[in-house]
Amino acid sequence: MATLSKRSCLKFLLHLAQDNLDFRLPEIKALLAVRGKPFHPDENFKEKSPFWCLDGLCEDDVRAIMARSVCAKSAFELWGHGETHSDLQTSLLNYPLENMSPFMHKDSTYRINVYTFNKTLEFTDRIKRIDALEYLPFEGTVSLKRAQHIFCLLEDYGTDPNNIPDNPYYVYFGRWIADGQRELIRSHSVKNRHFIGNTSMDAGLSFIMANHAKVKENDVVFDPFVGTGSLLVACSHFGAYVCGIDIDYNTIHGRGRSSRKNQKWRGPDENIRANLRQYGTEKMYLDVMVSDASKSVWRNAALFDAIITDPPYGIRESTRRTGSHKDIPRPPDAIYLESHVPVSLAYHLNDIFTDLLNFSAHHLVMGGRLVYWLPVYRPEYSEEMVPLHPCLQLVSNCEQTLSSHTARRLITMEKIKEPQPGLQLQRDNDYTESDDLIVEEIPSGQVNQILAEFISRDASTLIHQSTRLYQGPHQLCACYHSSPHTHTVLHTYSVKKQMLSVHFVTLFVPFIFERTENITSYCEMSCLPVWRGCGCNV
Repeated sequence: MATLSKRSCLKFLLHLAQDNLDFRLPEIKALLAVRGKPFHPDENFKEKSPFWCLDGLCEDDVRAIMARSVCAKSAFELWGHGETHSDLQTSLLNYPLENMSPFMHKDSTYRINVYTFNKTLEFTDRIKRIDALEYLPFEGTVSLKRAQHIFCLLEDYGTDPNNIPDNPYYVYFGRWIADGQRELIRSHSVKNRHFIGNTSMDAGLSFIMANHAKVKENDVVFDPFVGTGSLLVACSHFGAYVCGIDIDYNTIHGRGRSSRKNQKWRGPDENIRANLRQYGTEKMYLDVMVSDASKSVWRNAALFDAIITDPPYGIRESTRRTGSHKDIPRPPDAIYLESHVPVSLAYHLNDIFTDLLNFSAHHLVMGGRLVYWLPVYRPEYSEEMVPLHPCLQLVSNCEQTLSSHTARRLITMEKIKEPQPGLQLQRDNDYTESDDLIVEEIPSGQVNQILAEFISRDASTLIHQSTRLYQGPHQLCACYHSSPHTHTVLHTYSVKKQMLSVHFVTLFVPFIFERTENITSYCEMSCLPVWRGCGCNV
């Protein structure tokens, strides 16, 4: 019993994957929080390093982390470390023998692995490193296939593949505890999933989001923009009951055109429930329904342990909500025919996030977490752009880079108090809707003149004004309107002697372009073609 008490708090080494670097620390902290443990790294902790040394944990804590983490590859009980192999030997010889002896007695079997980060060693060099550990008091029998205990010598050669040193920067030795859940990325790959869509979330990111939300067994998790249910699949894997809504009838019911290559229409059993059935978690499926996220249908109560979602950005999937600018009379008692299809209009991103935070403040349990993606334009991004709510505390803000100019940020928030009157975000209704569009035909020779006029005007003078799109038979000019939080870029395609089509794209970050020159950057960011035939400098 005395030996167990001495081994209750040891030092452990985590070996982490070198992808999604920003997501690793919040994931490990969240998984430790589920166990009620703080995050205590050693004094040499570097967040971008592939190796982290943690204090104040027991072996059960580490096993619990590795049973869920997709950012960590392996965990070890750290016996020794140093900048050189000589320092490692000194450290190992000073390690308490009573901590080693349970794994080195003569009736045990063991093997030693050699792992190098950012460098490949020849087999003979690996054998030399193992033979150099002869000073360790191993009394058991070597077994390469069925060893009871596995030990590992780890060498860190830095993260620069173009500047690999001859000798490692740091060396570790320890007893293997467990591997992480990297296999889930392959086994739950979207490529092999029964039901997918254009924007189905990557499997690895789905599990990371579930871990950031501290999803655990018997939790109730909700996705207000459920799509094809990738996030529900990840949460159900960890034992949570899952449900969601989406405004797209075809997606919820698994109908319409297929997103798969060489398949025109979706099959009879392509739906979210079938996805959970594929991975053996159908019993965790509550339900999904067609509903508008901007108009809550839930009773006013704390219903969900976590809300995890990936809102539409208006690029690959449209942002829609029910409603109309026109005065449409409602039937008595709001009773609609079964075939009624409500009118929909643009659901601007600032309104999406406002509604999402307000909904989470009302419907999360105390301590429950909201995890969602916020798309950003990197050159203009600042932390002040992240939406905040007085009832929700910002826990983490991680970036996933998409291109040199675009990224999306994984935002994690935790409910810290119940909403009170006045503690609610207000929508911004200052923007001009598409009904206000005015289209004028102008001679192509005047395009530059009109562009110069708009470029010279300050953005604030365009607020509350109708958007104006000037077009000629073979020319294009895009202008915009602004509000304190939202922009809409109007884009047209010029087709000779044919009617031009107008596309409305809501900018997906709450910042203000100061000048219309930024339209080109935005169009490039949105993967939209930019017309360059008119000779102007947009």
